[in-house]
Amino acid sequence: MESPEETGNISECWFIVVNPHAGSGRTAREWGRIRDCLDRNGISYEFRMTDCKYHATEMVHDASREGFRRFIAVGGDGTIHEVLGGIMLYLDSLLPASGPADDTGAGSPRPYLADFSIAVIPVGSGNDWIRCHDIPENLEDIVSLIRAGSFARQDVVRVTTDAGVTYMVNIGGAGFDARVCERVNRCKDKGKRGRMLYIWSLVHNFFTYKPSPMEISLDGKPLFSGDCFSVAVGTGRYSGGGMRQTPEAVSDDGLMDVTVIPPLPFMKIAAEIRRLFDGSFLKVRELASGRCCRLTVAPAGNVAEIVEVDGEIVGKLPATFEVLGEQICVLDRKVRRP
Repeated sequence: MESPEETGNISECWFIVVNPHAGSGRTAREWGRIRDCLDRNGISYEFRMTDCKYHATEMVHDASREGFRRFIAVGGDGTIHEVLGGIMLYLDSLLPASGPADDTGAGSPRPYLADFSIAVIPVGSGNDWIRCHDIPENLEDIVSLIRAGSFARQDVVRVTTDAGVTYMVNIGGAGFDARVCERVNRCKDKGKRGRMLYIWSLVHNFFTYKPSPMEISLDGKPLFSGDCFSVAVGTGRYSGGGMRQTPEAVSDDGLMDVTVIPPLPFMKIAAEIRRLFDGSFLKVRELASGRCCRLTVAPAGNVAEIVEVDGEIVGKLPATFEVLGEQICVLDRKVRRP
């Protein structure tokens, strides 16, 4: 396969980030087959293997600086999150210290976010992000979409917590779900793998998690105040292996969907749990929900809950979620916008 140096156009070459630990190690076993498929379809690429957490972010940042604009994540939702993080780290580095992340005024040397594309070959355990874009799991079909240029634009959300700034392409939040993600990630750090990790973490936190008081506002208007079991915010619809806490979210409408779950009796949860999976979750009358460009979640007590973004713990409350004025190009079988 020709290298970008040989073609003379590095921006037309794909930079592939391979997470060998994704999918309980399945990526490492299947990478040879994936390479063969890419080569047979004439995809020009370079690839790197990740060694540890956040290594993908570092690699993508460096690749962006070298001129790469097209990226493929071979892994799960966490790998996609890190690839986006590397792109945004590079773009933010081009701004003045006081400039916003979506400042692209005339004369700015910063490329547009829409100049960048992200595709994914999913081999993770959750693969929630691909559901929103109707990306198939069959390798040949995915590579055909990449070759055909089947991409659409998607919103990106800037998330600010006590630990700093990160970026989101799917779903985040605080409360119960964040605690489940924390436990799953802790188990993975200990070398544990498998689809049951999420289920066991969910069961554990269901019986041990205690709701915390929060103040939640959408575009400056109060939405919820009091004890909160969980708050989810998304540009995507799926999380936790297929749950739909933000079932009506649209990935390119410039808005985030927000769902707040107050403490509920056990029998109520048992009666409504199916709605988390069939798309009717917002019919639960006790929920608070809305749509916004800017979300703020602040602790109203002594406990500062942790914040989860795309399945990764990124800091603690207070947190601000803001939709950027730019969109990124992502692989999408339904291509809504050219």
